[in-house]
Amino acid sequence: MIRTKAQKQETVTALADRLRRSTTIYLTDFTGLNVAKITQLRRRLRQVGAGTDFVVVKNTLARRALGGAQVQGLEEYLAGPTGLVLTGADPIAAAKVLTDFAKEFEKPAIKVGLVDGKAVAPDLVKRLASLPTKRELLAQLGGTLQAPMAGFVGALNGLLMNMVGALEALRANRAGSGGGGGGAS
Repeated sequence: MIRTKAQKQETVTALADRLRRSTTIYLTDFTGLNVAKITQLRRRLRQVGAGTDFVVVKNTLARRALGGAQVQGLEEYLAGPTGLVLTGADPIAAAKVLTDFAKEFEKPAIKVGLVDGKAVAPDLVKRLASLPTKRELLAQLGGTLQAPMAGFVGALNGLLMNMVGALEALRANRAGSGGGGGGAS
């Protein structure tokens, strides 16, 4: 499809805007993936969270968009078929989806990542994918914070049960010994 100069400029502007909003960007080589697999990858990335998407655009337009968004360090990796993964709030979840998809289908190959403005090698992206997600970390933190409180409640419950047992034993003792002659005081 032949695009006009205005359509190309509109694409560059839209991509630059998305690049500014993305906290993390991963560049991939999607050689060998057909449209169905790319659509499947897009669906998996969208399930990660709002704002995470897989974008395929010509390298010249991507260079212009990167320049317009003032994103540095990725231009040298824009060679061959390149797909951009633009992440929202959770870059680790997107890295997990990418590495899991690559394990399953042996594609796409991760070229480079840009995390907090710093370029990271593909092996670091794979190590990022091995980290727990934000949700998992919050669950671990909640469990860690809950454990001392649960122990304290368990200790209090044990003390109360011991006290109830002692009172029950005292009542049984008094009922057994004071049943016949305990009224003269």
